[in-house]
Amino acid sequence: MAESFDEVVVPHLEAAYRLARWMVGNEHDAEDVVQEASLRALRYFGTYSGGNGRAWFLRVVRNTCHAWRSRGEPTPIEAFDEERHATQSPSDPEMLAVRGDDQLLIERALGHVPPRFRELLVLRELEGLSYREIAKAMKIPMGTVMSSLSRARQALRRALDAELMQSGAAAKPCSTHCRGAVRTSEEGL
Repeated sequence: MAESFDEVVVPHLEAAYRLARWMVGNEHDAEDVVQEASLRALRYFGTYSGGNGRAWFLRVVRNTCHAWRSRGEPTPIEAFDEERHATQSPSDPEMLAVRGDDQLLIERALGHVPPRFRELLVLRELEGLSYREIAKAMKIPMGTVMSSLSRARQALRRALDAELMQSGAAAKPCSTHCRGAVRTSEEGL
C-alpha cells in the first residue's frame, strides 16, 4: 500500500521547522521556508519512491533553505529560544537554570560554527538522524558525513571553548569538561 503525503510529511513538520530555524536564522523565515518546502513536497510527491520519509522531507526543507538564502533576503540573527520550543522541561528550578545557561552557551557557539557544520550538527544531534539518513538528506556519501561530523564537533568544541573563555566561566577548556554537550560516539552507523 502506497504511503500518503500526510503519512510521509506531516509527522515531520516540527523537525522541518527546527532545521529551517537553525538554517535561516529566524522564526518567521523558518515558517515561510517550511510552508514553501511543504508545497514543494506536495507538488513533487509523485517522485517519492518510498523509504525514509523524514530524510526525504528534510532534504526538501534543506534545499528550500538554500534557495531562500540564495535569494539574498536579509535574515536577522536572533537567538533561538530552545526552551520555548522544547517539548519537555524539568521541574527543578536549579536544573532549569543550568539547562538554560548551557543552551545559551551552545546556541552562541553554534552561531560561530560554519553553516555546513551547523547543518550536520542540527541533523545529527538535535534531529537524531542516523548517518545514513543524513547522507540521504544531504546527498553526500556516508563517509563524508562521518568525517564532516567529526570536524563539525571539533569546530563546536573550539567555539564552546572560546565562549567559555570569553565569559570567564571556565577554568578548563570545554574539551575536558563538556563532553556531554557534544557527542563523540559514532552511534547510528
